[in-house]
Amino acid sequence: MRGSRKSIVCLFFRAVGISLLAGCSGVEQSDGAPQAPPDVASIPDAVPRTEPRSRYGNPPSYVVNGKRYHTLASSHGYRERGIASWYGTKFHGRRTSTQEVYDMYAMTAAHKTLPLPTYVRVTNLANGRSVVVRVNDRGPFHRNRIIDLSYAAAAKLGLLAKGTGLVEVETTDARRMDNEPSAPQPVLAAGPSLYLQVGAFADRNNALRLKTRLNSIDGAPALISEGNNGLGTIYRVRLGPLASVAKADSLMSQLATLGVGDTHVVIE
Repeated sequence: MRGSRKSIVCLFFRAVGISLLAGCSGVEQSDGAPQAPPDVASIPDAVPRTEPRSRYGNPPSYVVNGKRYHTLASSHGYRERGIASWYGTKFHGRRTSTQEVYDMYAMTAAHKTLPLPTYVRVTNLANGRSVVVRVNDRGPFHRNRIIDLSYAAAAKLGLLAKGTGLVEVETTDARRMDNEPSAPQPVLAAGPSLYLQVGAFADRNNALRLKTRLNSIDGAPALISEGNNGLGTIYRVRLGPLASVAKADSLMSQLATLGVGDTHVVIE
């Protein structure tokens, strides 16, 4: 788990098996890539195998920065699109939430709620590259991020330069590996589109009122997307498409100042 904490918080999280990699050392340092990186192409993906839940890092729930996260009972069927980030030199050699040593050259990742360990396939939606990683850490605790990749995994996916990327994360296991792709997958010519979903309503008039309120935000057109939630038509109010992850982060801050806090990233 990454982020600065006071010592008493560090002791608590160590007790329940969630390491605070940055906060418990007492010294802050910048993160980044190694000065002399190896050829990541030669680093093999993680190979899924059946493992028991880690003794550490799997509390029923935990709180970071005032927000409570609930560990999933199972990783079965998990699939999500969102923004990936990565971590490197700052945490290399420190303990992960499972109490294993973080190796930025290994194919691993951090996730907020998946059971530890879990194996997932991560696909870069912009270029079709795909890797399998072993989730053995907690994070990232940035609201717009769904997974934090090791340096090696991010390099193989082509995410290092921008620091983030639009990805799809799906759990996998040894039985599925034989049928899963190892080569880059076709990418849509237009590429993935990034939106911020600000609200969802059963009443279209409520959606229209929120859309009108959001029209004052520059550079982010508001729109209403219709869908079905199984009970009837749902009207989703979104901002976008957005040009970058940085734009999404900036808009999230603007929305917070307007008192609009229930937002999340949507990738289509």
